Amino acid sequence: MTDTSEPYDAVVVGAGPAGLTAATYLARFRRRVLVLDGGRPRAAWIPESHNTPGFPQGVGGTELLRLLRLQAEEFGAAIEAGRAERLSPTEAGFRLHLADRSLEAATVLLATGVADHLPQIPGLDQAIGASLVRMCPICDAWEAIGARLAVLGEGPLAQREADFLRPYSEDVTVLMLGEAAEAPPETVSIALDQLRFEEREVVLAQTGGEAERRFDHLYLALGCTPQVGLAEGLGARRDEAGALITDTHLMTTVEGLYAAGDVVRGLNQISVAVGEAAIAATAMHNRLRGR
Repeated sequence: MTDTSEPYDAVVVGAGPAGLTAATYLARFRRRVLVLDGGRPRAAWIPESHNTPGFPQGVGGTELLRLLRLQAEEFGAAIEAGRAERLSPTEAGFRLHLADRSLEAATVLLATGVADHLPQIPGLDQAIGASLVRMCPICDAWEAIGARLAVLGEGPLAQREADFLRPYSEDVTVLMLGEAAEAPPETVSIALDQLRFEEREVVLAQTGGEAERRFDHLYLALGCTPQVGLAEGLGARRDEAGALITDTHLMTTVEGLYAAGDVVRGLNQISVAVGEAAIAATAMHNRLRGR
């Protein structure tokens, strides 16, 4: 089914911090903008962030997203549930193909984020919600000062994350899936079925009669995959980590196609995402003005 309504000035794909911030800017530029909300964004996992600017007492991810959505809608941005399955070029911009319809837009912003590589451990979602499992030491290492920490990984990323955490705690153990060849001290080779979550602790059940080990927090260092499929379909270039390459105005290597947030670079910070969204939205507005 095709949407025969007037084309949008901009369609934003993704309703996380980057997408909703861009929508606010575009709406305030008096642009006809639509946000496609493809489901629960990564930011919704955050139990409470204390490094998000403007929230000295902390803010939960769900509450932050609610406020960002409210702000975008206040200025007239439309936000609809929907997932773009494909992008194709048109003479005036782009056609976005959804499961049940298609839309046209002069410009498109991809705020599609990344997909984390998550371990298959029973109760993982609840453990993330309780801050037993953490995803981002840049975000919350301060809250882990002096705690018993474990880092779960498969290679050098785990060691780098452990090194980042050691100024915050003297008790940091790397839990390496598989064999930890030539691993430094405080590295333990494990299998996932040795891990379990209790109410306030992460427990590593040892084998061979060894005593179990307990941690206050488990950091995941298993990597993530940028969600770049829509851009790839148009031939957009990616960097060595798979993220989209953009210019200083956040336009990808495809004219009129912009990107912001985790899909662009690996820092994966809310403040970076909203800053990029502001830059991209302003560039989109200026591009439309030039027409």
